[in-house]
Amino acid sequence: MSRAQTEQRIFGVLRWIVIAVLAVVTLFPFYYMLVLSVKPIDELLLDPGRIWVNLSELTFSTYQNVLQSVEDGGQGFLRMLGNSALVAVATVALTLLASIPGAYAVSRMRFFGGRQVSAVFLAVYLFPATLLAVPLFVMFAKMGLQGSLFGLVIVYIAQTVPVSIYMLRNYFVTIPKSVEEAAALDGCSRLQTVRRIVLPLAAPSLMATGLYVFMIAWNEFLFALLFLAAVPDSWTVSLGLQQLANGIEVPKTVLMAGSVVLTIPVVALFYAAERLLTEGLTSGADKG
Repeated sequence: MSRAQTEQRIFGVLRWIVIAVLAVVTLFPFYYMLVLSVKPIDELLLDPGRIWVNLSELTFSTYQNVLQSVEDGGQGFLRMLGNSALVAVATVALTLLASIPGAYAVSRMRFFGGRQVSAVFLAVYLFPATLLAVPLFVMFAKMGLQGSLFGLVIVYIAQTVPVSIYMLRNYFVTIPKSVEEAAALDGCSRLQTVRRIVLPLAAPSLMATGLYVFMIAWNEFLFALLFLAAVPDSWTVSLGLQQLANGIEVPKTVLMAGSVVLTIPVVALFYAAERLLTEGLTSGADKG
């Protein structure tokens, strides 16, 4: 056996070992959280180190408690999920609506400071959000948007548009200008070219950017706490989970059920978007 073959086999084995270790490190916390969420609290107190649950012990009362409305004695997470979904979807839609023309303009048009504008957008995104918290709170309180989901969407858009323009601009640059020139020769206006040519080719990037923005809006906590803490009916699920964690009388099994409820929509959306992202890349290659 040659040296190259030996190294190839060794690194092949090491690669699978590394993949297995990373999979365990990544999946085990979620698995343990899932186990705790379906285990009765008395069984957890008797044997907290057991990492499995017997079928005879399996219970979904924790999820019932988490999803039931507060009026019925539950934690009201179903309403919070609706609030989070509304905020996240609105943030994605409005962010893409603002960032697509901005990114296209930065990637295609020449203007003063065009080379530095991407760095400026990235610098705005990296600006610490905690420094903006108090001024935004005062401004939104004077505007009457404190405790409003619409006000929270505005804050999220201000955070996500710069990084979305930066991400989309890097993809728009890779689209050949000759494709747009051919569309112009066929009589398409600039807007028609963007709608019929550029956006279909940029579908994978739009999907990746939208998913990134969705996860930011879904998991964000600081501004949700700042603007919505006084209005429980408008709480998002991340804020509700934090309030649940601070409750002394709330069993840890119910807390784990709330964590699962918070995590599953993002995980499901990620895998669905991953499949659609692959289809978008394939269709783009066929068109090319």
